[in-house]
Amino acid sequence: MKVGIILGSIREGRATERLAEWVVKTARQRQDLEVEYLDLREYPLPFFNEPISPKFNPNRNLSGVPKKWLDKLQDQDAYIVVTPEYNHSIPGVLKNAFDYLDWQVQKKPFAIVSHGGAGGARAAGHLKHIISEVRGMAISTNIAFTHRVSENFDDDGNLSKTITSQEHGPHVTIEHLLDELTWYSNALSAARSKA
Repeated sequence: MKVGIILGSIREGRATERLAEWVVKTARQRQDLEVEYLDLREYPLPFFNEPISPKFNPNRNLSGVPKKWLDKLQDQDAYIVVTPEYNHSIPGVLKNAFDYLDWQVQKKPFAIVSHGGAGGARAAGHLKHIISEVRGMAISTNIAFTHRVSENFDDDGNLSKTITSQEHGPHVTIEHLLDELTWYSNALSAARSKA
């Protein structure tokens, strides 16, 4: 299964990068996953300003970074979005990246790994609505990281020993998340092939 792990922040000194590195590193340890790291810094999309909604424009013809972004998403079977919470929602750059979508993620599963106030739960809630509108499917297993990310992950995405020593921590939840994402990806892929 091809899984795209989307890093939803481009801020200088972003703590979210450490969290994303941990997700990528953990996912790459599994034999059943082919992981692609999709850092929005590498996709400098202009603000979306198309005159017609992408879903209703049969003559849409993109090039450059927007086409590269959409082609990369089209190539994935499932997604994990790693996002901070900004002002009780997701970063504008992440929302902008979703605004470009037409049918690339239709009937494909998403998991969310969030952090911030209340574990980034409000950002995750908003993101679930956006995922639904682009016809993706948000799975119920997510990680809302309430611990201080910059203090509990090193620059290489290694989780602190204080947290990994806990019996029920994010290092356990992420395995469940990856299992669930794989199950939904397999089920939806089979259903799409019959459609």
